[in-house]
Amino acid sequence: MKRTRAESMEENRARLLAAARRAFAEKGYAAASMDALTAEAGLTRGALYHNFGDKRGLFAAVVEQIDTEMAARAKASGAAAGEGFDALLSEGAAYIDMALDPEVQRIVLLDGPAVLGDPSGWPSQNSCLKVTREAVEGLMAEGVLKPVDAEAAARLISGAALNAAMWVAASAEPERVLPRAKEAFRALAEGLLVRR
Repeated sequence: MKRTRAESMEENRARLLAAARRAFAEKGYAAASMDALTAEAGLTRGALYHNFGDKRGLFAAVVEQIDTEMAARAKASGAAAGEGFDALLSEGAAYIDMALDPEVQRIVLLDGPAVLGDPSGWPSQNSCLKVTREAVEGLMAEGVLKPVDAEAAARLISGAALNAAMWVAASAEPERVLPRAKEAFRALAEGLLVRR
């Protein structure tokens, strides 16, 4: 059965993303060669430019793909922890845990901000922020969290998890830093709880 042009383009895009993901994880953004990457994917530089514009555009697509997977993993961790505040804490802790994953470390937490700028402006981070804000608003409505500005609280919770993960990723001893980062994250988030 003959593939349509759209199917062919989607397959090329997926091949480029897979090759780029491997190259950026193994070599880092700066050292990843676009010629080697496109050759591994069995495509030309033209295909790369057509699908992503340039190396930075390809990198942004890889970061978005991984960051979206990270959000799904964090959400699954939250669902396993139950609901409400426990789920919110578990999602943040799971995000911080992912800083030990070499691919996440290199691509999202180290090279990502250096190449793409402030993560709070990334589309994938904005999606996470929206979900966190909705959770915070729900917990405030239930009287679980203090009635502070929901946007501010969501940004601080998300920012704390992201910065803790970046700290772990950049550390010379990430396994030693991880429990300290998670403990501090928990303490900060618990500061929003209404004490009865």
